[in-house]
Amino acid sequence: MTKTILISGAGVAGVTLAYWLRRHGFTPTVVERAPALRDGGYKVDIRGAALEVVRRAGLLEQIRELRTDVRAGSVVDRTGKRVASMNGDVFGGREEHDAEILRGDLTRLLHDATKNEVDYRFGDSIAALDGGSVTFDSGRTETFDLIIGADGVHSRTRALAFGPEAGFVRDMGYRVAICTVPNHLGLDREELTYVSPGRTTLVYSTAREVTAKAMFLFTEPTGIDESDPRRALQEAYAGQGWEVPRLLEAVADAPDLYYDRLSQVHVDRWSAGPVALVGDAAHCASPASGQGTSLALVGAYVLAGELAAAGGDQTAGLPAYERRMRPFVERNQKLGPANIKRMVLGSAGQVRMSMMMLGVMSRLPGRDRMMAAMMAPLHKAANAIEIPAYDTRSQRP
Repeated sequence: MTKTILISGAGVAGVTLAYWLRRHGFTPTVVERAPALRDGGYKVDIRGAALEVVRRAGLLEQIRELRTDVRAGSVVDRTGKRVASMNGDVFGGREEHDAEILRGDLTRLLHDATKNEVDYRFGDSIAALDGGSVTFDSGRTETFDLIIGADGVHSRTRALAFGPEAGFVRDMGYRVAICTVPNHLGLDREELTYVSPGRTTLVYSTAREVTAKAMFLFTEPTGIDESDPRRALQEAYAGQGWEVPRLLEAVADAPDLYYDRLSQVHVDRWSAGPVALVGDAAHCASPASGQGTSLALVGAYVLAGELAAAGGDQTAGLPAYERRMRPFVERNQKLGPANIKRMVLGSAGQVRMSMMMLGVMSRLPGRDRMMAAMMAPLHKAANAIEIPAYDTRSQRP
């Protein structure tokens, strides 16, 4: 019978899972290789079924208080002229009740709701697994009833229990880089996007932050050494217009640069013996899907709930979790490849056509309805699961 549970990773999936496991009477421990909880981070959207998860956790109002409050979004040309401008929610594809928040603010809320009841161990990680026996990098060895990998796309837990990353992580042929930069444009809760062939650059500011965030999305660079991400960015974006050269100067000093392949994770089974996967470690849909955070929130909720509904029986609870989640995951994963082709355009002709269409559409009276129609597949996918109201009182193991 499952009681003690080790969660590897204190990201959104990990801390959400810890929250719900504790509510169901389990004893979770969270191990995180970073020395502390990661604050800040990129902005993420909570929509569809995930909104219900945070509402049931009693955190929805706090999340709304911490919203990014991005009020406007524009596409600019290489001179900085705004080609098309829209309301921030319309530009970001958000519906009325959707919530946009910095990833670090979300994990902080969930951590603060659990820190007095959950054992968080920062600065350590899983080094080896032998059934339920875990050896940590620190040298400590302990035994748990269940080990859950919530440690992202490049999950060490998944590699130890399921096999090498190459068997599960699919490169989509694009790169993504994100970091904090000075707000030299003086943006006030505004997002600007510059598009050129094979290269898209975003910069935005949010409420309560004096700095800005920059994001670079681009096709897989050829003939570029990616062992040094900062140099790779410089080479990939050489000769770009708008504010790109100045943003690249800021990247050189950014302490929080994230650089990676845009990938999806496809695993045939999300559990093997006493090890299970949740969030990106199980089914990353890629940042291009717009649904990574929502999938993590819903997956953690369902995993904890199904384990509790099975009375802590892994042989029943883990398959039930996968049966309920997999159709939802697969539908949302399909968004990634389609979205990235609209986000990163392949040719100068596509860029010109897109800019012309956006310019025309932004001036039409019904532009909000047109944008809503374009985003309809995302919102249908975000709601494509019915999540039970698991009883946290009577179903404890």
